[in-house]
Amino acid sequence: MDKILRIDVSGARPSFKEEGLGEYAGLGGRALTSAVVNAEVPADCHPLGPENKLVIAPGMLSGTAAVNSGRLSVGCKSPLTGGIKEANAGGQAAQVLAKLGYAAVILEGERSGDDLYVVRISKDGVKIEADSSVRMLTNYQLAEKFKDEYSKNGSMISIGTAGEMRMANSTVAVTDPEGRPTRHAGRGGVGAVMGSKGIKTILVDGAGAKMLQPKDPEKFKAANKVFTEGLQKHPVTGQGLPTYGTNILTNVVNEAGAYPSYNFKTGRYKDAAKISGEAQAELETKRGGNPTHGCHRGCVMRCSGVFVDKDGNYVTKQPEYETVWSHGGNCGICDLDEIARLDFLDDDYGLDTIEMGATIGVAMEAGLLEFGDAQKAIDLVHEVGKGTPLGRILGSGTGATAKAFGLERAPVVKNQAMPAYDPRAVKGVGVTYATTPMGADHTAGYAVTANILKVGGEVDPLKAEGQVDLSRNLQIATAAVDATGMCLFVAFAVLDQPETFQALIDMLNAMYGLELTADDVSELGKSILKNERDFNARAGFTAAHDRLPRYFRREALEPHNVTFDISDDELDTVFNW
Repeated sequence: MDKILRIDVSGARPSFKEEGLGEYAGLGGRALTSAVVNAEVPADCHPLGPENKLVIAPGMLSGTAAVNSGRLSVGCKSPLTGGIKEANAGGQAAQVLAKLGYAAVILEGERSGDDLYVVRISKDGVKIEADSSVRMLTNYQLAEKFKDEYSKNGSMISIGTAGEMRMANSTVAVTDPEGRPTRHAGRGGVGAVMGSKGIKTILVDGAGAKMLQPKDPEKFKAANKVFTEGLQKHPVTGQGLPTYGTNILTNVVNEAGAYPSYNFKTGRYKDAAKISGEAQAELETKRGGNPTHGCHRGCVMRCSGVFVDKDGNYVTKQPEYETVWSHGGNCGICDLDEIARLDFLDDDYGLDTIEMGATIGVAMEAGLLEFGDAQKAIDLVHEVGKGTPLGRILGSGTGATAKAFGLERAPVVKNQAMPAYDPRAVKGVGVTYATTPMGADHTAGYAVTANILKVGGEVDPLKAEGQVDLSRNLQIATAAVDATGMCLFVAFAVLDQPETFQALIDMLNAMYGLELTADDVSELGKSILKNERDFNARAGFTAAHDRLPRYFRREALEPHNVTFDISDDELDTVFNW
């Protein structure tokens, strides 16, 4: 990967140019998106204005033979949080872009008129064409329209109707190996920024593109073998995730009393077993679906799956743990078929399932519908996808919906909805929610590892002690992993197996002819966070924004009757390294 593709949407029609990496040499994934956004986007700009940019970047190991290296980073100033954003997606696009030699695609400039454009990228070049036929098409409609162009050798990157209408809760979709738009850069409204540039879809054709070759092939092959073996022998990445998918966590987190239910009112959901990963896998298998599937080629964990209806017809990808929680326990809905339908609609319209489920939970508390009413929840998602006045409010996110209906109880940080772990009962995650530059985001520092799963050590989830150090270390490590293009779930094996961590470093060294150490990887993570915090500071964020809503300190969570009791002074030390 030795070039950047810049697409400028200014003027009568978009134009493009290719350039070398320059100051961004050696960066990939989140490291590259955050560096570009921090260097090139005015921090005080409007997220939907001409000064914002959307940066799409495969990771440093994407396009190689490295297993699980197909993650794609999408960065910009967030329409939802007002700060910097990196949203992460699986699917095929990262591998194909990397093989075509692109370290990043950058959408920039001021859209002229209201035309929508389709971008085609292949080894033969770049084409940008206006296409009125794509207006207000959903992601699955786009997939059907263009599948003959990309499904065999490439991938489609697209926005649904939510992104086209520039909603703060809108995603950028990426197609899976079967050509379905099931993988999403979901958080922070990145789809709205793509919509503001008038780019409806990017079709990436990998025909004729070759796998990237390391500078030291033998060392790379050996390290990849050790890394693969490490993933396969770890009980989480080698057994739990392939068998039950990410939804294996439902019973685990519910038993721990940390499963936020009924808009974060209690830590246990009475019907959790009905929507657990075990129940989901059993149902899928019985119907002829598949609980084990890779979201991109080269994945050895295969924690995705295929959900089918009672007649064996495809409904959606296997709903992830966060999706099952947000539309399930958080909303009092215990029917896997209804949750799968909501997951499909979110993917189709291009909505973040975490934000959408949390928004519906707030709407339920506001009395717009009853907890447990799946059909009305489905109706509300349709309102968002169609852009009705109510749908526009809901599509603006959880915080905006709570404000519109006069509620204090909005589970958000920096205006982004919290995921499926209550910060009072998984306090390491609470520290991450509060302090990550991204807004409430479990993936930024997944303290569930040590708090609940006893991976990489053990820190009591109900006590304040040790949580700041845990979150700090995980935020640094996560930023570095996001730069590589590796799936974040490799962290389970990396944290528990020193040889697997070393194998990851060895792959990077063999690929690029480097001599990185573990300390260098840590420094990479710190440099990414420094860029992100610098941008947010210039955007007006202060220590006061690194806080949970006050009611998490005031309201005790059943069954442990705990509050979030980590002091502001402690939170302010997270980035003191």
